[in-house]
Amino acid sequence: MSKRAAEDVVDGNSAKRDPNATTEAHMAEEVDDYRSKVEGDMEDLSGDDYESEGEIIEIDTSGEEDNDQPMEEVQEALQKANEGDTQEPAKGEKELYLPHRSRPLGPDEVLEPDPSVYEMLHNVNMPWPCLTVDVMPDSLGSERRGYPATMYVTTATQAERNKDNEMIVMKLSSLAKTLVKDDDEDDDDDDDDDEDEHDPILESETVSLSHTTNRLRVFPLAQKTGKYYTATMSESAEVLIFDLSAQMKAFDTPGYVIPKQNKRPLHIVKNHGNVEGYGLDWSPLVDSGALLSGDMSGRIYLTNGTGSKWVTDKTAYQASNASIEDIQWSRSETTVFATAGTDGYVRIWDTRSKKHKPALNVVASKTDVNVISWCDKLDYLLASGHDDGTWGVWDLRNFQPGSQPSPVVSYDFHKSAVTSIAFNPLDESIVAVSSEDNTVTLWDLAVEADDEEIKQQKEESKELSDIPPQLLFVHWQKDVKDVRWHKQIPGALVSTGTDGLNVWKTISV
Repeated sequence: MSKRAAEDVVDGNSAKRDPNATTEAHMAEEVDDYRSKVEGDMEDLSGDDYESEGEIIEIDTSGEEDNDQPMEEVQEALQKANEGDTQEPAKGEKELYLPHRSRPLGPDEVLEPDPSVYEMLHNVNMPWPCLTVDVMPDSLGSERRGYPATMYVTTATQAERNKDNEMIVMKLSSLAKTLVKDDDEDDDDDDDDDEDEHDPILESETVSLSHTTNRLRVFPLAQKTGKYYTATMSESAEVLIFDLSAQMKAFDTPGYVIPKQNKRPLHIVKNHGNVEGYGLDWSPLVDSGALLSGDMSGRIYLTNGTGSKWVTDKTAYQASNASIEDIQWSRSETTVFATAGTDGYVRIWDTRSKKHKPALNVVASKTDVNVISWCDKLDYLLASGHDDGTWGVWDLRNFQPGSQPSPVVSYDFHKSAVTSIAFNPLDESIVAVSSEDNTVTLWDLAVEADDEEIKQQKEESKELSDIPPQLLFVHWQKDVKDVRWHKQIPGALVSTGTDGLNVWKTISV
């Protein structure tokens, strides 16, 4: 699968979507590129009329004998020739658009977001494409629903030259609410919303890297321990462990200078030799830090923090030579983790095994299993996303030695490889899925297939007839690679693609 194939940075807007997975396609003259800046306001991209070329019919009135076509037939031909013009949506008219099903966009067309279906939507244009992103825990509190919002995120680049790569730690503040008001609302409400109108602010700190980063993950217990351990797995096959506590302090302490040692890794895992990989995850239960890293030769290494140093086991966990595409620690057991591989297997492991072999093996797909996500709320649920665009949810209670369980639910809505999958940490029924078809979809597994409202919507729109009722929302982003939920801002997500980072929250979650 082509996880690292990135194109040039494309500047554009996210797709316009509604809860029924629709979007608007508009023509646009130009989209400005503001490097490393948060775009807080939605651009109004007005377009030109789209006209299809009709057939040209010449009417010869010279009276020559070969002009024997009756005028009625000429008028009929003209009407047929112009039918194509009437079939295209008129300027400003809404068009139901599904990126992987509808017609391709024209060279001058972009997908424009609908602010009425987003509670928050901001774009951060990056100097280079970023394949991975993660949210940094903070001390601003949980269940934050007010605006303007503040969050801390970190990402790493895929620069054209290795020496230009860097890890970028960002504080995004004054993130305004982008929900538009109804025209019939009282003017008196304008004063109430003035406090939500702020220009977004971006502050950043960088750490130089020598290679492209395939995956980056932040220590989930950072806010509790005060240690902002951040691991990167690069295409050089090295796993670097940093402590970004000084960078976090610099954001909120005017005049603070980050010590040079805080821009160098605390530890480098070199056990993978020259074999790069993508599997990387921190345990959410071990305060001192427990990091798993997997490579393309099927080896998995465990690195533990002891408070004063880091120690990597010399013996790898390995079941086959198939690439380890993703790793997830259990949310309830300190010694259990799961892996996804290019051999189509999801495996469950226990670090107490002296043989360093998996305890359970389940075939999840006939193609690569690219990504997995362990549910925070129900520790027996595990989601997996596959190279053929399908994804499903497994009940680990059905995993038994020698048996082949079936997923609890399975969907094939995406027609390209799944690149990221994540359970909502605050709601076990909500799942985010990103795909190479340039979309991030949100799913509500609690929705019943026989829901009366959904039935009515499908009857009113033929385009919705084959869309699963659990599909909640579709967000468009160019070459999206990774999507992460913000655990302290309910419903907020950060996703990364070749056009930068999207920070967004829908009215649906």
